[in-house]
Amino acid sequence: MSEPKKLLVGITGGIGAGKTLVAKIFNLLGVPVYQADDRAKWLMVNHEPLRQAIIKAFGQESYLTDGSLNRSYLASKVFAEAANNQLINGLVHPAVGRDFQTWAQAQQTPYVLKEAALLFESGSYKELDRIITVTAPESLRIFRVLLRDPQRSASEVKAIIDRQWPEERKKEGADFVIDNSDKKMVIPQVLKIHRQLTDPVR
Repeated sequence: MSEPKKLLVGITGGIGAGKTLVAKIFNLLGVPVYQADDRAKWLMVNHEPLRQAIIKAFGQESYLTDGSLNRSYLASKVFAEAANNQLINGLVHPAVGRDFQTWAQAQQTPYVLKEAALLFESGSYKELDRIITVTAPESLRIFRVLLRDPQRSASEVKAIIDRQWPEERKKEGADFVIDNSDKKMVIPQVLKIHRQLTDPVR
């Protein structure tokens, strides 16, 4: 009898929804978590083909003399024009996707989690078997981000939210929804999903 196929599960949510916290709970249950946003930053510096593609697209100024990413320069380029945003996403997201697939195959668990802020927006959700969306009211999300990042203003956070898919759209595209509004306990919701994802009958 063959072993059941390892499930590739995405976990996402708008800024301040709490997807990272929820991913940590899954990790405590022994589920490997691939943090796509952090890994993307690492790949942009350490993956030579991606690094060269970024330099070709945006110039040598994309990197500082010590080899690290020139974040302020790239941000000014990417946010100035929608076409540039699409260009860098078209370079980074495929590289992250390939890196995730390699990482996932090395894991020895019934399922793995890919945590990413722009799972839907990037289109990478299409390469996954299941999607978990973490939700919370917008006002609470803004409050959490301002608490976490005091250098940001409410209008800046709202601008980020407006660039992401609306909560309802993310919920519609999800197989599981976790309510992180402080009105429901998160751990029982995580445990219920975990049981469903580890059930060999699924």
